Amino acid sequence: MERIIKSMEDPYLLPSLELVEDVFTKWDSPEEGKAVRRLVEEIRTKKYYIPELELIMVNEKDEIIGYAMFSRFHIEGRYENELLILTPVAVKTELQRQHISKELLEYGFERAKALGFKAILVEGDPRNYNPRGFEASYKFGIKAGPNVKLPHPDCLMVKELERGALNRISGFVDYSFYETLREG
Repeated sequence: MERIIKSMEDPYLLPSLELVEDVFTKWDSPEEGKAVRRLVEEIRTKKYYIPELELIMVNEKDEIIGYAMFSRFHIEGRYENELLILTPVAVKTELQRQHISKELLEYGFERAKALGFKAILVEGDPRNYNPRGFEASYKFGIKAGPNVKLPHPDCLMVKELERGALNRISGFVDYSFYETLREG
């Protein structure tokens, strides 16, 4: 199967939302699928959106099989030109465990670094992100704020794109500037 990674383009805007909603519905619930779709729609309208870092992978039929969005993120109003958040990542359910997300993320890391970003934050299962170089963020002084509910502190992770970048980035993570995340 041929795989091509692209930055978001107009013809893929709706199909990417459908993929994200479908993957999260199958993984969790219809409510989760709709919530993640709304989050992507909301990020696309914010100043934090970076079209070059909304990535898709398509197959030889030009169907979207994978998706990853990196967008600007700030901690306590700082670092938005240095820090990205990775959310969401979705791979067509029947194609998971075939390195699609790995390829998307590695490509995204290179693009982000080339654009001058220094670090990436992600919330998720450490087993999925530790192999990509993410470490628990609290080890670097980046902690979940009081409104961020984590199943475990290790679920908030960070990755340096530039050595030493995390020596000067710290604070409490808060998602309140995203309306979608305040609802849940």
